[in-house]
Amino acid sequence: MMKFAWDNYRRYAWGKNELQPLTRNGHTGSMFGGLRGASIVDSLDTLYIMGLNEEYEEAKEWVETVLDMSTVSPPPPPGTLFLSPLQVFKRKVLELGDKLLPAFNTPTGIPRGVINLGSGTSWSWGWASAGSSILAEFGTLHLEFVHLSELTGNPVFTEKVMNIRKLLNKIEKPHGLYPNFLSPATGNWVQHHVSVGGLGDSFYEYLIKSYLMSDKQDEEAKKMYYSALEAIESNLVQKSPGGLTYLAEWRGGILDHKMGHLACFSGGMVAIGADDGQPEKRQHYLDLAAEITHTCHESYKRSATKLGPEAFRFDGGTEATATRLSDRYYILRPEVVESYMYMWRMTHDPKYRQWGWEAVEALEQHCRVESGFSGIRDVYATTPSHDNMQQSFFLAETLKYLYLLFSDDDLLSLDDWVFNTEAHPLPIIRQNCSPERGGAPGIEATGP
Repeated sequence: MMKFAWDNYRRYAWGKNELQPLTRNGHTGSMFGGLRGASIVDSLDTLYIMGLNEEYEEAKEWVETVLDMSTVSPPPPPGTLFLSPLQVFKRKVLELGDKLLPAFNTPTGIPRGVINLGSGTSWSWGWASAGSSILAEFGTLHLEFVHLSELTGNPVFTEKVMNIRKLLNKIEKPHGLYPNFLSPATGNWVQHHVSVGGLGDSFYEYLIKSYLMSDKQDEEAKKMYYSALEAIESNLVQKSPGGLTYLAEWRGGILDHKMGHLACFSGGMVAIGADDGQPEKRQHYLDLAAEITHTCHESYKRSATKLGPEAFRFDGGTEATATRLSDRYYILRPEVVESYMYMWRMTHDPKYRQWGWEAVEALEQHCRVESGFSGIRDVYATTPSHDNMQQSFFLAETLKYLYLLFSDDDLLSLDDWVFNTEAHPLPIIRQNCSPERGGAPGIEATGP
């Protein structure tokens, strides 16, 4: 599937951001600002892990000779560069890191959401409430910026993200929850909308992963994660009449009984955090992770295509089903198979591989077209209508997580690696490394 997706991108859309497989052309769009070649950048580590060496070398050469970040406005989302010890990637990522720093020049140090990498001018998204920054954006920089400091020996990157954490620790949180919008000018919450799906999701993921990436030394991140998880359990976790556990959204104290596909990453998040909470709660967290993952699987199982909608609801007698036409689409998202992969690695229950295989078959049947893979507009339609877009994250995340679900556990072992929110692996920072143990574990020993 990866080779098919890549070969068609290479043939019809090389150097563009995404492939449009029905019309067999490239798409640039505004998602990545002035950046070109997002699918190449996003695919690098997937190609490498899968042993597609010829394709990987060609992608690496393009990054070295063509990728130009001097004209990018706004920047690629955080995490779209695979941080590698290879000098070509190191040089590019340091260039990008330096160009992102002016976004932090605000009264609070909370970065604005958009930056022109040429001029260094930054601003907030036009649709964000009252010029606010978004929790999932400014809260999803920690892994990459700490790794940048590790690569360069320059502490400024770590200082920037620790300042964000310091402010979040200090301000009052309604019921212990973190709303999605914060003013970079005042440091106050702008709205009391809380979601573990879009706008909030990866902030929580990065708290537990910051702790894991620090070789379990970052006690502050651990404390913040478990406090946030307790607040989520107390306020957002719900059980449907049919027995399905889901994460509702919170709007100033009123629950909206909907769960987004994006929130389905949380099964995996809760699973990887289970070992490091209070030992007596380990089983509780594993059970919660399994219940959330089961609910997300139900959202797939209850559709005609066996692929899940963008959002599904639990009200009016409906369970794990999209009731609005605008929520019925599937754009090759990875979050559900991401949780399958983590649950498999944590429990080795064979149902997670079975569920992953069901997703593979559904993707092949409904999303594979003659020249690539396409999202579909309605997962409940027996004859899918394709959206003509092969998203870069399909190659970076969806196919990588499926591959790892069926690989041995020592391929990118969770003992050695942490995946950022775009599924790019970062090495755990070992404390007091011995020569035998090494600082940045390789994957050559296990081989794809």
